[in-house]
Amino acid sequence: MLRLGSRTLAVVLRRQSDIARWSSSAASSSHHPNAPLDLDPAFQALLRDVEMSLQNKSKAGVSLPRELELFPHDPEAEVEYLTSEELDAQDEDLDQRELRKSPAAHFGSQRIGAIVLPLEMASSIGRMVASSDKPTLHQDAKRLFFGEGASGAEWDSSYDVKYKSPRDAGKHSLRDATAFATVALPAHYSAIYAVLDHTKRRLGPEWQVQRVIDWGAATGSALWASSHAFRVHTDERAPSDVTDAQISQSSLGSYIGIDKREGLVRIGKRLLRDVEQGNLDVSWQKSFHEDNVVDRTSGSRVLAMSAFLMSSLPTPVERKTLVREMWDSGAEVMILIDHDFEIVAEAREQFLKLGRMELDDPSTSDQSIRGSHVVAPCPHDGACPLYQPGAGNIVCSFSQRLQRPDFIRKTKHSGIGHENMDYSYVVIRRGSRPAPATTRVGRIGDVGRRELAKQAEAAALVPRLMIDGENRVLTGEHNDETMAQKLSDPIEGAKSLSSSELSAVLRQEAYSWPRLVFPPLKRSGHIILDGCTAQGQIMRMTIPKSQGKQPFYDARKSDWGDIFPHEPKNKPQVRSQLWPGAGPTSQSGQDIGKRRRKGPKSRKTSYSELSEDIKEQRRDQRRARRLSEEYANHTVS
Repeated sequence: MLRLGSRTLAVVLRRQSDIARWSSSAASSSHHPNAPLDLDPAFQALLRDVEMSLQNKSKAGVSLPRELELFPHDPEAEVEYLTSEELDAQDEDLDQRELRKSPAAHFGSQRIGAIVLPLEMASSIGRMVASSDKPTLHQDAKRLFFGEGASGAEWDSSYDVKYKSPRDAGKHSLRDATAFATVALPAHYSAIYAVLDHTKRRLGPEWQVQRVIDWGAATGSALWASSHAFRVHTDERAPSDVTDAQISQSSLGSYIGIDKREGLVRIGKRLLRDVEQGNLDVSWQKSFHEDNVVDRTSGSRVLAMSAFLMSSLPTPVERKTLVREMWDSGAEVMILIDHDFEIVAEAREQFLKLGRMELDDPSTSDQSIRGSHVVAPCPHDGACPLYQPGAGNIVCSFSQRLQRPDFIRKTKHSGIGHENMDYSYVVIRRGSRPAPATTRVGRIGDVGRRELAKQAEAAALVPRLMIDGENRVLTGEHNDETMAQKLSDPIEGAKSLSSSELSAVLRQEAYSWPRLVFPPLKRSGHIILDGCTAQGQIMRMTIPKSQGKQPFYDARKSDWGDIFPHEPKNKPQVRSQLWPGAGPTSQSGQDIGKRRRKGPKSRKTSYSELSEDIKEQRRDQRRARRLSEEYANHTVS
């Protein structure tokens, strides 16, 4: 007991000495600003264990170079550094190798994405909005462009304002023009720029415009769009990237804006007040003059355009007069854009009729360019299969997305950052329509090349069975000529053509490619495309997977408004439009669209109705069984 007590006393004394040492160290360091903490020994041991584990883990991992750490350099090693031009060329080659779509499909789907207003244009409109009364501007914009549409109350960029007297025009025209420039000008700009960009791609770099004559100039939407579409120095960025575009960079020499609406013209001039115009000569006039007519020989550099004016003209006579003035201007290319498809279709027919009359006129035989043809969107010069005056609800229209600037969102009191501009258009060019191309190039992209490579690899691994008398010998040979003929691309001639030559050939072929006038119906095993074809008919083309990976991929990536280069595997179906009062079509299911037919409505099947039908059938069966049993008992008795 005494020995145990001495040991216990020794432990107690040692603990007291430790406590005294800890307290003395804490007291001696208490005068420091960051005195060490008085931690429990068990917790200190735990911290040491954690620190050791972290150190061991860092030693086992791979050490990464620190920031700004120099790597070892061998001065004797021969390293060839590429210049910026060589790097850009290497990137372009890489993009071409990794291009999944075929070159032809890529050419047919070269549509620009959402358009962002150029900074110069947005700043000019923003300054005008900043100096205006915001509540009044919102009320004017809502009065002019907000109303009941097909899908309820919505914003519409169409403008058709008639004033009762000159006094009302002087009082409201400037306010209405300010609202027009805030709401409608950006939307019209996006549609016009999209059409001009597509026309440039279709006509090629040879089409250079020096002069633009614009009927219905309004606040200058076509002026801004044409000056940005035709620029002196264009970079390799996306066509929709016009944020840095300026009017002073335009390659245009002159612009003539024709419009009688004084308020819109005043706002258009105001937007150009603080803008550097460079070498561009801008003039405004109320009507088309005879001295504005150019000779046919120099008409190739003149563009006649009318955007969103035809639907505001009250009578068909005025619309025909406008088309006639555009034809008599001498411009080789004429572009008409509007909200109303029927008006555009009527103008298209008039342009083609004027071209046919010119071909039949002997007095014009000495002219170098005679006639007219449609460049876009139609692949033919015949009657429009969708045009039926006053009867058709199906139209040939297209859509362009615009990223709304800040002043549009504030004026409309909307938080949506984009809007879609629907429009119809036609591009007419003087001269006869080019003959159908006999070549078919650019139909294979990266997807098709990989498919051919896999087929060639699989064919090389399959041995051919040789029969020699009664003995069968397996050999690793294969028929090189047969496989080369099978796997070679009979329509791929793009490898021997340069980029410019390939584009020229595709532009020639694109005149006969069908235009997709409706969104594609995409299924897992096939793609259904409704397109306006060179035969002047709406045809439904089905592209199945069995046709090949490349055509199926191109069809799956196609979109509304594209021109599709691949021919369908099976014969396409001709679609016809059901007119009001007309009888049923010759073949069931051959009508265009998915409109609801008049007649008895098909009853939708539900689970409750199926349950009631099953119960009724069971009751009938029990009733029949009971009657048969009663009849049998009655017969036996």
